[in-house]
Amino acid sequence: MQADAYTDSRVPFDTRGLAALVGGTMAGVGVLDTGLRYLYVNPALERINGIPAAEHLGRTVAEVLPGLDAREDMMRAVLADGKPREITISGFTARDATVRRYWHGAFHRLESDGRVVGLAGIVLEVMAAEKEQRELEQARRHLTLLDTAAARIGTTLDMDTTCAELVDLVVPGLADLATVEVFPPDVAAPVRPAPPGVLRLRRAALRAVPGLDDELDGFGLTGEYIDYQEGAAVQRCLAANQPVVENLTSDEQLVRSAPGPERLAAYRALGMHSAVIVPVTVRSGPLGILGLIRAGDSPVFTDEDVVVARELAGRAAVDLDHARRYAHEHTIALELQRSLLSEPRPPHPHIEIATRYLPADRSVMVGGDWFDVIPLRDGRHLKAMGDVMGHGVEAAVAMSHYRSLLRMLADDELPPHRILEQLDRMVERSGLDRAATCLLAVVDRFGGACEVASAGHLPPVLIDPRAGARVCEEMAVGPPLGTGFGGYRTTRLEFEPDTVLFLYTDGLVERRGEDIDVSVGRLKELALPAGGSLDDLLDEVLERFGPGAEDDIAVLASRTRNPQAWTPDAT
Repeated sequence: MQADAYTDSRVPFDTRGLAALVGGTMAGVGVLDTGLRYLYVNPALERINGIPAAEHLGRTVAEVLPGLDAREDMMRAVLADGKPREITISGFTARDATVRRYWHGAFHRLESDGRVVGLAGIVLEVMAAEKEQRELEQARRHLTLLDTAAARIGTTLDMDTTCAELVDLVVPGLADLATVEVFPPDVAAPVRPAPPGVLRLRRAALRAVPGLDDELDGFGLTGEYIDYQEGAAVQRCLAANQPVVENLTSDEQLVRSAPGPERLAAYRALGMHSAVIVPVTVRSGPLGILGLIRAGDSPVFTDEDVVVARELAGRAAVDLDHARRYAHEHTIALELQRSLLSEPRPPHPHIEIATRYLPADRSVMVGGDWFDVIPLRDGRHLKAMGDVMGHGVEAAVAMSHYRSLLRMLADDELPPHRILEQLDRMVERSGLDRAATCLLAVVDRFGGACEVASAGHLPPVLIDPRAGARVCEEMAVGPPLGTGFGGYRTTRLEFEPDTVLFLYTDGLVERRGEDIDVSVGRLKELALPAGGSLDDLLDEVLERFGPGAEDDIAVLASRTRNPQAWTPDAT
């Protein structure tokens, strides 16, 4: 077909030169009259629009391509002021009415003999460029996720917190919904065994974009155990240690991927259509999985998405492994602490006791602070509060030795200072190389008085429910145990009925740069809470004095209730 066959006979100028110039270009070229009706189109524009050239002539752009945003307002502006303009045009053409396409257009006013005769437009399809731009934006989002992962994941040594940080990072940047599920810990309360062939994981974290929150009830909750049937995507992922990507378009595919058939309705309610399961693994073995889901209008996962998900899971695995090891050691340390520092039972029915232990170094969890209550004859009992120098397992072992020796040496007939003297000599002979402070108090049956002796320990506090707290600064203080110096003395303290005897270690009051007398003086402000509960008292004490402590804290509170109702035969 000749170039001039694309020209309307009403064109007010010869277009054969124009046709010869633009006939072979890949850019679409069209000439419009002042009414914005086509006068000429080149072969490229004919191909772009998917409509023969003859069907363009004499019609406006909107009439030829009703699915196109042609920006006729901009064209009229070019006709009016003669200033060329460039814009991006998008819409649908007859070539493919289902795919939105994009063009870059430039428009110039045409003049002949000083009068405006029309408009020339040149358009170049930029669909490929737009796609590349979208891919570039996606790559930038992926890089941002990877760049921020180090700062946002692994901020603590708590496994569930680390898992929550991971799902918070990937939603919504990588998924509409994300879960992290881990194997149950090996040193915790036993979990019911899973049936044969079933894989059991604990859902440590779950996050969804707004709009999906209301549909999560049937999906499962954080903290619950999830059982995965044989052949489920999670089982296949962990067996091969490779990501599993699934586009879940049918009910059969959804059921096969799910923990069990009962999840189908929940998955359909979410609008779930694409899933990625990524193993979270370290050298020693798998820790769990990262599950990503897309729903609704979100696109399916690409290969690049999977690469990013696996990289994030690999980075999180290191932090989760550290957290898991810490949790393992933490649990063992707590069990060790409980076995070494068992809660003392009331020595007699009319004695109330409350205790607390708070380690300063949460990474150690065991230390040398200790307390004990030992029953004596005639309704009396011995209370002890001690503090072995140092922290960690060695200090805890030394504390256990001190405690055992005290129980062996406690004698019904010996005053507190004599017990301390014998304990000091036994420690020196035993070879223990850790000194310790210790406060002993022998309380009589009726609770109106006690005998106290101190081996380098801070004075006790008497909390009278009517008169308030009093620090017993008048008592004598000898050297710490394990020094071999001796020189301990017993002091008798008298107090009113229902008075609370409060013992503590120096971690409760010592603060860097502050005189110890000032620190201890703050204990004069202690008072029994409403109701008089000893447990509530210790909770309030730790809430007030615990923050900022640089050493372990042990506290013990006790009092005698209705001693007349008790007789030795009653025990």
